[in-house]
Amino acid sequence: MPPSDPKRARSKPPAAPWKPPSRARVLRVRDRLRDVYGIPLMRPHGHPIAELVLTVLSQSTNDRNRDVAFLRLRTRFPSWEAVRDAPVAEIEEAIRPGGISKVKSVRIQAILRAISDDPRRPISDRSPHGLSLDWLPRAPLLQARDYLVALPGVGRKTAACVLLFAYGLRDVPVDTHVSRVGARLHLLQGGAPLQRLHDQMLALTPPGQELELHVNLLRHGRRTCHARSPACSRCALARMCPSRALFR
Repeated sequence: MPPSDPKRARSKPPAAPWKPPSRARVLRVRDRLRDVYGIPLMRPHGHPIAELVLTVLSQSTNDRNRDVAFLRLRTRFPSWEAVRDAPVAEIEEAIRPGGISKVKSVRIQAILRAISDDPRRPISDRSPHGLSLDWLPRAPLLQARDYLVALPGVGRKTAACVLLFAYGLRDVPVDTHVSRVGARLHLLQGGAPLQRLHDQMLALTPPGQELELHVNLLRHGRRTCHARSPACSRCALARMCPSRALFR
């Protein structure tokens, strides 16, 4: 019998292809998160433009700095039309506490101008100043999502934030915490493109529980399942986590 090849002996077996989780597994994860964090309650606030601006301001900063920047912006300008039409330097100065204000100020005005000028919006829903997204909840969900992701700098996560938080529609934002925790639990496919992760997250989420699963996965990522040093020893999901052995 020929001697075995040392390189072949040391090689790792090919990784098993990712499979979507069963409904029973999703419900077990949901229930365990619910035991730890409860069921989040948040009524849709009905302000889609505010949600768009908030999401831009949240990039590369923490929630506190984001909120300070948003409050300064709303205090200095009486309307979104005023934000759209102001000199960009004034917007940049107002949102400076949120970080990278030079980039964010340009992006916010680009979004507001695109909403004003977009001919695809129903004529009946155009305000006298051209800034309105009141038609979104009455449109088919895919049409509303496609409209949002066509805005400058708006991707699936931002569109999902608007649809879910502003109107309570069926979409689930996948941020870095949700994607990390979801991949470690094998709910989501690790390393998949964001577009695919959003499709997977939406497919596995029970209807009506979009907000709960998003918020509780995010909370778990912030408090326990950290990027570099997850606290597996005190993790409520450790026994059902296929990735826990990687961090021992």
